[in-house]
Amino acid sequence: MRILVLAETLDIAGSSAGKANYAFIKSLLTAGFEITVYHYTYKEIHLAGVKPILIQERKTDLNYWLSRGQRVLQRITQRNFSKSLENRFGFSFTFFNDVNSMVAALKPLHIKDYDLVLTLSKGASYRTHAALLKLPEWQAKWLAYIHDPYPFHWYPKPYDWQQPGSVQKEAFFKRVAQKAKWLGYPSQCLQDWMGTFEANFKTKGIVLPHQASEAVFVEKVLPEFFNPVHFNVLHAGNLLKQRNPFPLIQAWNLFLAQHPEAEAQAKLLLIGPGAYHEPELSKVCSGTETIYRYSGSMDYEQVRLLEQHSAVNIVLEAAAEVSPFLPAKFPNLVQANRPVLHLGPKHSEVRQLLGENYPFVAEANDVKLIAFRLKELYDQWKNHTVFNLDVKLHNYFSPAYLRATLIELISK
Repeated sequence: MRILVLAETLDIAGSSAGKANYAFIKSLLTAGFEITVYHYTYKEIHLAGVKPILIQERKTDLNYWLSRGQRVLQRITQRNFSKSLENRFGFSFTFFNDVNSMVAALKPLHIKDYDLVLTLSKGASYRTHAALLKLPEWQAKWLAYIHDPYPFHWYPKPYDWQQPGSVQKEAFFKRVAQKAKWLGYPSQCLQDWMGTFEANFKTKGIVLPHQASEAVFVEKVLPEFFNPVHFNVLHAGNLLKQRNPFPLIQAWNLFLAQHPEAEAQAKLLLIGPGAYHEPELSKVCSGTETIYRYSGSMDYEQVRLLEQHSAVNIVLEAAAEVSPFLPAKFPNLVQANRPVLHLGPKHSEVRQLLGENYPFVAEANDVKLIAFRLKELYDQWKNHTVFNLDVKLHNYFSPAYLRATLIELISK
């Protein structure tokens, strides 16, 4: 099978989307597919087995000059016109120029040379999807990958995000659902969730889970704050407003208060940004030696190394009724094969994948139960109990599973 990939970013250092897109393409290569990759990362990206083609920004497009003119005007007037312009047009001038740049790059290609065209985006952008809407000749082979709910007002509670131009963005995404041949999702829960807004989101859906990234630990050493023989409990990732870390911290302190013998060899590691919870978060963490707080974006391979050597890896989600997300880091945690402590709703993709009888779970705001789970995990660690995640999980996130799913899709 020959696959054309249009990716908005492949930069693993830039965002979780870059990490996920890069890992997905690497898995496609490992699975044996013939891949051509076009990307809009603004810098050259190296991939063994394929030479990604960097799309150049078009500077002859009217939208390019409108976007630059807007920036100059904003600088002169000290006013930001972005919100009002997006409410009028739905998207920014930069968005339109980026989309046109992608369209221009793909125009010379021949559809007969490929069996599938896959669009991968980042965040709330979906520029690659907008580009394919302008290339109707490709749409019979188009698989549009949807990594999160979109538009923002389609996020489940407690997310209360609203974007400017939300009416136009909703119309845009419904067109994607209508025109694409298939819609790919990292999770079954997300496919079901999007299907509540438009039938095509469900009926055209196919679950293609995020892939584990290759861990390259050459010359990487564990940091000074990390003692690999201790009971290290790691949460690595962005602490958004909805991912409240304070119940976890309260549970950690309760666990240690009830089991003081663990204090000398236990540490909770909170790695990653959390601006919404600052400065209280850093203040609370600095009050005890059993919690380590790193508020920046740590080197990706360093985080992977910590995941591999921690006693427990945490997936923290919002206190909610439903969580349709599959965190991009979850396949990496499966690869690490350490106990995963899931703090989130019962109706979630992570809980579903871990299995109905998986023990180390709790609601994100249930302090007493989280403390109890920490005690269970500590006892297991102290007794050197051999732990392995279900082999079905390892198979699910493998290139072989991805290959079988795509071949079955095309054969139909």
